[in-house]
Amino acid sequence: MVDRDESEIEPVGRRFRQWTPPDLPWLRRRIVPPLDVTAEEIASRDIAEQEVFEEVIEEVQLRSIADWEYRFRAWRLAGLGLLLVVVLVVTMSRLLVGGPPSVAELREQAGVDTWTTLDIGVKDDQYGTAFFDTKSRLWSGFDIDIAYMIAEDLGFRRDDVRFYGMESEDRARMQANDAKGNRVPVQLVIASYSVTDARRAAGVKFSAPYLFTEQSVITLKDHAPVSALQDLYRKKVCTLSTSTSQTALDDVKAIVSRKNRVRECFAELDKGEVDAISTDAAILAGWKHKFPEKYVHWDLGLDSVERWGINVGDNPALEKLVNLTLYRSYADPADDRWELAYQKNLQSEIDDDKPVPIAEGMQPRVERPDVRHLPWEDPLG
Repeated sequence: MVDRDESEIEPVGRRFRQWTPPDLPWLRRRIVPPLDVTAEEIASRDIAEQEVFEEVIEEVQLRSIADWEYRFRAWRLAGLGLLLVVVLVVTMSRLLVGGPPSVAELREQAGVDTWTTLDIGVKDDQYGTAFFDTKSRLWSGFDIDIAYMIAEDLGFRRDDVRFYGMESEDRARMQANDAKGNRVPVQLVIASYSVTDARRAAGVKFSAPYLFTEQSVITLKDHAPVSALQDLYRKKVCTLSTSTSQTALDDVKAIVSRKNRVRECFAELDKGEVDAISTDAAILAGWKHKFPEKYVHWDLGLDSVERWGINVGDNPALEKLVNLTLYRSYADPADDRWELAYQKNLQSEIDDDKPVPIAEGMQPRVERPDVRHLPWEDPLG
């Protein structure tokens, strides 16, 4: 058995070595100075060697930090790339497999592609909003232009749109009359139809609002001023049947006469059978503009707002398509169809001598419908 020197036995446990920057030992070698070198020269050389040594250490440390930063950036970019891949996979799977329907799917669900015409119920005796000229056989008004805007986005030419005049009480059931008096079902109702909770609860399916107006009053020229609803106390007032204006008239104990068409109210007013007519300002402004010497339009200063919407019937897919058109008109700065319709039909009716609020000159805000589109597609177009 060979005896080992105890000095050769390595200690048990981990061995730690202090890290030494590369290529540093040669800096520590000292050259023996010649005998004729002074102490000052030796001290100066020692300082110089120490400065070189410190510079080398600093350079090594900076390189280590730079290498760590490079590695960190590389890992961060790799993580960001992985995240983008995951998001892209999830998005594409939602677009191609699940999620909301596309426009093509909505059209199929709504049945739009099977329609040869687009039948729309409108009013036919409201100057400025929806009027049918029996001589020229032409339709005009704000509601008519909104109808053409929606029809265009649904893929119908103007010649494919069929308008049918309807009475107020028929707006909920979406039934109109043709020229021969026959009942005709319509696919849309755009007839100064105010959105209310009561109507929604009764089953009316409205689009997003497309116009904000308010209740007002019109009288003959020689009538006493009307500045508030209270001025109609015990007065005979005509309004449209199923109109939201009736509630306010009942509150002030007016004697209310209800008609299905606004022209019937004006016929009563002209005969002196009623003292006033009260309904939406956008409706009354057209009659005042048409006959400026006969009528006076009064602002009631009410806080309540009448929000006109489109009855789409029991067709959720059609509702989304209609809302998509309203959203495009609202959100796309290049789409000025709503603004042009307002300027042509409502803005032009404002009386310079006695201006009365007719309707808000800005399209009501429309939330973006939940419709699927590919990332490179334009949701506005």
